[in-house]
Amino acid sequence: MVETRLADTAASAGSESRENRKVTISTVAKAAGVSIATVSRVMSGSTAVKPELARRVQAAADELSYRPNSAARGLALGSLRNMGVIVPDLANAYFFDVVKQMHHAAASDGYRMLIADYSGETDELTTALDLLGHVDGLVLLSSRIPVDGLRELARQRTPVVLVNRLEMGVDLPMVAVDNFTAMLQLCGHLAQLGHRRVVYLGGSPLAWQNRERLRAVEASKAFGIESTVVESDGTIETSYGLVDTALTHEPTALICFNDLSAVGAISRLRDLGLSVPRDISVTGFDDIVLSRHIDPRLTTVVSPKAEVGRLAWELMQGLVARRPVESPPLVPTELVVRESTGPAAR
Repeated sequence: MVETRLADTAASAGSESRENRKVTISTVAKAAGVSIATVSRVMSGSTAVKPELARRVQAAADELSYRPNSAARGLALGSLRNMGVIVPDLANAYFFDVVKQMHHAAASDGYRMLIADYSGETDELTTALDLLGHVDGLVLLSSRIPVDGLRELARQRTPVVLVNRLEMGVDLPMVAVDNFTAMLQLCGHLAQLGHRRVVYLGGSPLAWQNRERLRAVEASKAFGIESTVVESDGTIETSYGLVDTALTHEPTALICFNDLSAVGAISRLRDLGLSVPRDISVTGFDDIVLSRHIDPRLTTVVSPKAEVGRLAWELMQGLVARRPVESPPLVPTELVVRESTGPAAR
């Protein structure tokens, strides 16, 4: 008798919904003969509903092809099930690999990821503050927000995790790799090959990673290396265009901020008729996939992108669950020597 009534009600509601082309939670509640709250609890997976009612609600939902509005359900549960990520440049494969790891972890926990690309044409802090109202947590990847802006974000209710940046006096959990030690090892490798005059083809002056890598290049004075800085932005095209300027300093090696910079540098050197590494050595940083598939293969530093993404998500999980979290130690990196470096040319 109950099943017959449910079928009749569902059919009536289904006919009505097809006319209105919209099935709501109220439609399902009416079809199942229960309250909207009961439907909400069933759709959210709650075990507090009697099995018979749960079956009735599910049957009505299936009959009506009802799909709950995840945003509305999230608001009812006190969670949007959205995670935000702001990156400087989605075209950079390094950021893609870190975000991909976080995306897999987030998806397994039932979260979607909203990604904003910060290209420098808009204010990153404004973008972050706007995004906070649509997410349960926000990850800032290689952020260039000034310290005062980071402190403002730390005062917000929505959790924020800082990745690839360490700042004293900022109350945010942070994940970063050991850029300084790795870059110093790379400079030591060049010193062993007889290089004494190098140019550092830098990244954005606003990037913490660039500051750490530059600090190591300057410290390589202890190896007898004299360095000159040519500011760039970590992209292929800009670095390509700055190689001519770098060569005016007559270096025997170009130390590039990242692998993309190195790809651009090698391309320009080839156009100028120079051979790498016979005429000049080139190094990168990050070990993106491309670094292993150019000619010559790139001497670089393996930045553990998957580990960075995993640690960032672990921090965010703790923050969302209102558990105390602690920033992990710097993630170690590894120098990989390939064919783009050789003995210093005379």
